Amino acid sequence: MDINQLNCFISVAQTLNFSEAARRNFVSQSTVSRYISDLEKEFGVLLFTRSHRDVVMTNEGKTLLPYALEIVAALDKAKKIISRMQNGGTGKLTIGCDVTSMDFPSRCIADFTSKYSGISVELKRLDAADRSLAVTGGDYDFCFMPRDMVPESSGIETLVTHIEPLVVLASANGDFRRKKSLSLGALADKKLVLLSESAAPILYMEIMDMLRTFHITPTVDGVFDELAEVYAAVLSGMGVSVVPQSLADLVSGNKAISIPISDADTGIAYVMAWSKTISNPVARLFIETVKKYAEGGDSGYGL
Repeated sequence: MDINQLNCFISVAQTLNFSEAARRNFVSQSTVSRYISDLEKEFGVLLFTRSHRDVVMTNEGKTLLPYALEIVAALDKAKKIISRMQNGGTGKLTIGCDVTSMDFPSRCIADFTSKYSGISVELKRLDAADRSLAVTGGDYDFCFMPRDMVPESSGIETLVTHIEPLVVLASANGDFRRKKSLSLGALADKKLVLLSESAAPILYMEIMDMLRTFHITPTVDGVFDELAEVYAAVLSGMGVSVVPQSLADLVSGNKAISIPISDADTGIAYVMAWSKTISNPVARLFIETVKKYAEGGDSGYGL
């Protein structure tokens, strides 16, 4: 059974005329006869009785008609909904973000939702232990994270979104208040407050490796799972922190300052990752939006 058979059956039922049904469906009369015959064989009953003068629908045909109408209407509705989704009409995206990579995706989402108002976007913190499952398991359509956090998998597609530098986040009233830039050596005798390794493993690893490269043994006075706790620790004078520039920008102002690191390459590459088998019809539209920013349109950070 296929939709063409049902459409021809409905037309015959409505007109009781095979030639008119053929005209409505842009097929030959013999094709309509074949479709009806195939349906009758499938159901094992006659749907119409035919004579040289009349076509009469049987009780079995009358029983089938409302179901056929319902099936055709449901399929037509599905086609229209999917078409609208493909063209940015309606739909939903679920996006996961690593705790350190909120700024770039938020700007992409703002652009996307302003253009496609019928598509809702759910933004979630990405803290699943199994990153491969997070990307391919269906909980998220897209995941934003440091590139080194993406697991090796032939089923994952990635797009480098930006390279983000690390900066020192310090109290505006502290020892670094007049500094325009800092060498890493300036952190040798400072207490550090950092995002924990479990909350931001790539960031934590990059900071530790960077300090070891410069033969600095850090004094880590506190590790926290939440950014707000890091900010509070810095503002209260517990120590200074090292964070991605976009995170420092969120709180820089009268109470906190962000200071570039002058003598080290601190850039961390960030990506958007998604399953190669993604089936969400509106995914293509979001990828196009992200590419616009990632390719230098308004990325904010050097690529």
